[in-house]
Amino acid sequence: MKAIIIGDIVGKPGRSVLSETLKRLKDKYEAEFVVANAENAAAGAGVIPRVGEEILNAGVDVMTSGNHIYDKKEVIQYIEKEPRLLRPANYAPETPGRGMWLGSTPSGTQVAVINLQGRLFMPLSNCQFKTADRLISEIGTRASVIIIDHHAEATSEKYALGRYLDGRVSVVVGTHTHVQTADEQILPGGTAYISDLGMTGPHDSIIGVESSLVITRFLRWMPTRFATATGDARLNGIVVEVDERTGKAVSIERLQVKSATS
Repeated sequence: MKAIIIGDIVGKPGRSVLSETLKRLKDKYEAEFVVANAENAAAGAGVIPRVGEEILNAGVDVMTSGNHIYDKKEVIQYIEKEPRLLRPANYAPETPGRGMWLGSTPSGTQVAVINLQGRLFMPLSNCQFKTADRLISEIGTRASVIIIDHHAEATSEKYALGRYLDGRVSVVVGTHTHVQTADEQILPGGTAYISDLGMTGPHDSIIGVESSLVITRFLRWMPTRFATATGDARLNGIVVEVDERTGKAVSIERLQVKSATS
């Protein structure tokens, strides 16, 4: 089974390049399953129902998120009724939404997607290592392919989780920093790993925000209203092949696709 996993979609530029390129990428790689991080998809922070539906209609099967998932109040009712939009599973149990999706691809491969959040330099959450243990045990034999989006700041923490889960899940990808890393690999136990998928959005920017605004913030260290940049839209992510019989990754390839209209 081949899957495309897409890094943080940022604002309208990110949604536009997703809609423009995803079908072509699915055809090119014969991918039958797509996961995308959508926590910055609505004007650079959060998700609203219309934006979530736009992403699903573009061909994404499951949307993951992170610390910005509740930035727009409209998401509360949407995440409760839409099982394809996840929030980190290591949030408090009472938090709206769910942290795992279980389902199947068109060919019948059973897939689980788990969303986790890091704890270093991030808002308070429960232990993602123990949460992963619990959910993997809960999945049991109900899915042969397990994909984890680890939304975290520290590379060491991301890599530690990848090593911790090596051989027990199919894929561990990092999101949140918006900068694609060049460490894609298959770990010794057969788990595909990358520290950060990168950003699907305007790369003529500072991690998706107009550069001048971010520079001003660093120079003056005063509150600054950020705005999503617009130039050089690109889709970042990976395409990974998994042996659905064993759940082990066979290959992993980084994706960085430019919009034809940027």
